[in-house]
Amino acid sequence: MRTFAAAIRIRSNAETVWAVLTDASAWTSWNTTISKIEGRIARDEKVVVYAKANPNRPFPVTVSEFVPYRRMVWTGGLPFGLFKGTRTYKLLEIGNEVEFCMEEVFSGPLAPLFSKMIPDLQPSFDEFAAALKKRVESNA
Repeated sequence: MRTFAAAIRIRSNAETVWAVLTDASAWTSWNTTISKIEGRIARDEKVVVYAKANPNRPFPVTVSEFVPYRRMVWTGGLPFGLFKGTRTYKLLEIGNEVEFCMEEVFSGPLAPLFSKMIPDLQPSFDEFAAALKKRVESNA
């Protein structure tokens, strides 16, 4: 199993952070880690993400959990759970700030094999969190 995670405090409220996080049509205007995103970010919707690190490879996911202003989970991978990526976004209001957390866990019987091919995603996770913070706080 391989895991990447990032967390950052954002001076805002959960509703505002959630609005930015779930507006797929605006992601390329602030999210410096992707070149394109297709689909709508909502429960049971399919989303296809194109990372700048590998712009010709689509990453199709399903929004498998969607709890407004609190938590969202994207899942993707191979059939039968042979290899699975689970990305979780969490928002926690603390006073006049929101703690944003993002974690991705790669699992399944083929995870040891496929995990060796996954580059270090930590820099892009940190960049995503910083870009989200910048977007939300600059709109305040």
